Amino acid sequence: MQIQRGIIGVLGFSGLLWGCSPDAAQPPAQVKTAALPPEPVVTHSSSDAQPGQRIEHGELILDVDEARRQLNAQHHAYKVLETRRVPGPFQPPEMTDVKDFALSKSDLDVINPGPGEYVHVMDGQRHGYDNVTIGITYTAPGGAPPMHTHKGEESHVLLKGQKVLYALADKIFVKEGPYIINIPPGVPHSFQNLDKEVAELVVIFPTNVWEYDVLDYFPFSTPEAKALAEEARRAMGQPKGN
Repeated sequence: MQIQRGIIGVLGFSGLLWGCSPDAAQPPAQVKTAALPPEPVVTHSSSDAQPGQRIEHGELILDVDEARRQLNAQHHAYKVLETRRVPGPFQPPEMTDVKDFALSKSDLDVINPGPGEYVHVMDGQRHGYDNVTIGITYTAPGGAPPMHTHKGEESHVLLKGQKVLYALADKIFVKEGPYIINIPPGVPHSFQNLDKEVAELVVIFPTNVWEYDVLDYFPFSTPEAKALAEEARRAMGQPKGN
């Protein structure tokens, strides 16, 4: 890991002084940051698409119909670009064996909604649920999904003491874990990891279908969002972000 030139200069000068001291034994150890875990690999690719289908970043991309446009228009003024779901045919489990009830994260489909953002999706209909869908995110530092909406409500759960920048409707704010956040139906939202480590955020839906609508607005490029992010990073003693 490279260290900023200014720090190198200070350490080099300090090293000369310590070298002249009888108490000097070894140069100071460099500060190291733990390496990030490898990014997950998406489950589905464009080669898995059926005739007439489009699969990108592990997701099935659907055109937006008029009914969905009108539904979104009841909650916001942004343009709806597309609808996304988990691709691929499936056979609902018989729910007769332990493996049908006890899932490992590796049993779940992986999608890549945005830069640095992967989700292990427990699409309820594929795993014997009637009213539950859950996602476990791998959100790298700076990673974020696109601004989007859901038909139903959603809950975000973060168990570690990490800071996350949120866009919820017209509100931009930083929340530090552990926390639970309520996202009402149809409300545009997104989040960005401000921590230096991967955030594993759990998202929960009272439906058995993973589905969301992508909007034509990214909230974290605004001056307000950038200022909040820099303030949060300074408070954590991190270098400035991009």
